[in-house]
Amino acid sequence: MGEVIVSECALLFPGQGAQAPGMGRDFAEQSPEARALFDRAGAALGWDLARLCFDGPAEELTRSDRAQPAIFAVSVVCLEALRRARPDARPVAAAGLSSGEWAALYAAGALSFEETLRVLEARGRFMQEACEARPGGMLSVIGLDRAALDRICAASGLEIANLNSPEQTVLSGPREALDPAERMAAEAGARLCVRLKVAGAFHSSLMQPAADRLRAFLAGVEFRPLAFPVYSNVTGAPHGTPDEIREAMIRQVAGSVRWVDCVTAIRQAAPAARFMECGPGRVLSGLMRKIDKSAPIANIAALSDLKRAADTL
Repeated sequence: MGEVIVSECALLFPGQGAQAPGMGRDFAEQSPEARALFDRAGAALGWDLARLCFDGPAEELTRSDRAQPAIFAVSVVCLEALRRARPDARPVAAAGLSSGEWAALYAAGALSFEETLRVLEARGRFMQEACEARPGGMLSVIGLDRAALDRICAASGLEIANLNSPEQTVLSGPREALDPAERMAAEAGARLCVRLKVAGAFHSSLMQPAADRLRAFLAGVEFRPLAFPVYSNVTGAPHGTPDEIREAMIRQVAGSVRWVDCVTAIRQAAPAARFMECGPGRVLSGLMRKIDKSAPIANIAALSDLKRAADTL
């Protein structure tokens, strides 16, 4: 008997902002298994998720209560296609950016497909309503160190929302604080500042009302032990017990996303693993090149990506 070679992979899942009309359509048209997942999603939510993913309109797909379950469903379609193509691949870790962390928890067995969809629809609804109650926004800053960013936050009233790469950090907070923060960043030598096209001040204290409502919602949700480590946005370290997962996912709504720490920790814990980004867009693959150019990564956003990605394992 020859030795069985198992390919290790680390799964990555995108968050809100990755959505685009047309996502997942090619999988659904050519894979009965993918079509069945879209049908299950629509049945669980009570609205036609497949139609929204395939046809938009973009304005509806951008709403948090629509975008978050839609991105999750497409991410799972990509993940399950990979699992069918490479059943020998063994996940040794997973992480997701913001709402994508729920896809990582699903992949590791914490929740069922339908449970995760319902959580994300509720989470998105709570966040959307918090955005409407207190207008806010987000500012991506490239080229400033943490000390300079902390000074800008202290002076403007913004907060650190996403530590996406050593070069890119996203600030979040009240809408009226964005202009002065952008001016301060430019004066401090930032190479680029970009206002993000989002509904509000995600991952800031303005989202605390949404976090409080999510706490009440998750009280009725049972989290199961994880089959492999999932790295927490809040800590940058692996999640712990089911109760600790629940608490971390509540804190995540208004807390900073420590994406650099998550990726770095996975690289240290599983240096032989190849990263697989499952879901719409290529944002995480782009960030990986800024965090660790030597990290092997492939992306599955469409059916045409599947064979190439599977062959790299």
